[in-house]
Amino acid sequence: MNSFFVSFLISLLLTLVAIRIAKLHEAALDSHDGVQKVHAHVVPRVGGIGIFLAVVATGVFTMWRAPAIGDGIVLLLACSTVAFLGGIVEDFTKSVSPVRRLTLTMCAAVLGYWLLDARIEHIDGISSQILVLGSIWLTLPLTVLAVAGIANAVNIIDGFNGLASVVTICMLLSLGYVALQVGDMFVMVAALMVAGATTGFLAWNYPAGLIFLGDGGAYFLGFMLGELSILLVMRNPQVSTWYAMLLLIYPVFETLFSIYRRIFLRGRSPGMPDGIHLHSLIFRRLVLWAAGRHDARALTRSNSMTSPYLWLLSLMAVIPATLLWKHSFVLILFCLLFVISYVWLYARIVRFKSPRWMMLPRKK
Repeated sequence: MNSFFVSFLISLLLTLVAIRIAKLHEAALDSHDGVQKVHAHVVPRVGGIGIFLAVVATGVFTMWRAPAIGDGIVLLLACSTVAFLGGIVEDFTKSVSPVRRLTLTMCAAVLGYWLLDARIEHIDGISSQILVLGSIWLTLPLTVLAVAGIANAVNIIDGFNGLASVVTICMLLSLGYVALQVGDMFVMVAALMVAGATTGFLAWNYPAGLIFLGDGGAYFLGFMLGELSILLVMRNPQVSTWYAMLLLIYPVFETLFSIYRRIFLRGRSPGMPDGIHLHSLIFRRLVLWAAGRHDARALTRSNSMTSPYLWLLSLMAVIPATLLWKHSFVLILFCLLFVISYVWLYARIVRFKSPRWMMLPRKK
């Protein structure tokens, strides 16, 4: 747990420094105009800097305390830097296209494939021979698409104060717990490092939203989630691959459903932003309606009240994944249950038929 607390304290301090400095540089601020913007004032969008530097600093501390896993920590941070750079440059310049950011994340995944041996070589319930026969021509693209997809998925759910960060923290703590159960100290320490740094950022992001995660933070956290999930299930055969699938299913299915909705239902490019993600619908049709007022204070409060809905949705997957990490069949059933629940909930809200238990009393 030392890794968690050291990372937390460093991130807490560095994020405060980032808030102070970013306000002096207009390029580092996020405007409140746009289809997905739900804040009333400009806010620094460089929270990823504090998280990344805190993880690097804690990595150095960990190398000193536990040299046995030091080499792995260095290689993991080297790979993650590639994914982080594309996002953080976009945060400052707003000139790095989604395709370029995704390409850099894919390059980071390729590095992880070779340097860390982080590769998807089997899927429980599907003959491992399928992947073995395909060798690198199947395992490499599958691994790269999985890691890049998870990084992009975290970026997509980063729409409200505390949403992506709390979801990520829960997933990382789950990875740390399961890694402890199977004796994988490298994955456990790495997961706790990133969880601690994200918690330090969260203290300034929720509920007031003094700083945003930004693309740099989202891509970094998504990349680390993808890499650590793959490393855990591939290095430890007793951990079902469906554990990782259920653990990450909320951001991943949100992304897949968004692609389906944009292409097949709306006839638009999957890369075009819109304001009808599940979290956006909950904000506009449940929380904002209940707030009654639309001034800056009410908007900030509504923003922070939206995230807990999605935290609970994510925990529907994270909790059973954490408790049932060995049992593939049960994990598959929970994956199906989550998908059905998500689609049902989305359909109800989009048709203005939100379940009564989700409705908040409307303020005058």
